[in-house]
Amino acid sequence: MTRVFQRILTCLVLAFLGAGLAFTASGCGKKGPPVPPARENEIPAAPTDLKYTLKDRDLTLSWTCESLENKEQNPQVQGFEVFMATKPLGGCQGCPFIFKSLGVVPMPRQNFMYTLDQDLNYYFRVQTLGRDNIKSKESDTLNIEFP
Repeated sequence: MTRVFQRILTCLVLAFLGAGLAFTASGCGKKGPPVPPARENEIPAAPTDLKYTLKDRDLTLSWTCESLENKEQNPQVQGFEVFMATKPLGGCQGCPFIFKSLGVVPMPRQNFMYTLDQDLNYYFRVQTLGRDNIKSKESDTLNIEFP
């Protein structure tokens, strides 16, 4: 074999190996069962009008949900998931914080109770849960400063 033929053969082998590696290594890495795409009318509305009442350290969150008023979407709402994040009162401004799930409120309830600790800023959000693991957008964030 000539040197030119060996170089061409080497380039082709490397090209095929590179293409094979690119096709087998590419992927999002997220594993799980396939989820069918949701149609716009199947996505429940996000909770709105998030309010709270406070008695001593006991907080009661309440909200409304447009999907419950819509007779077509009403059966699709399975419940509501409540999320919370906290920061110390003197904490740094603009520091990131992570919302954690406090639990799921089953239908037909639209309220959640929680006992607060002192000297914290509390941030709450609520999300509507629909059938087939379809979730709404999150509600607006409610901020509570509890000295």
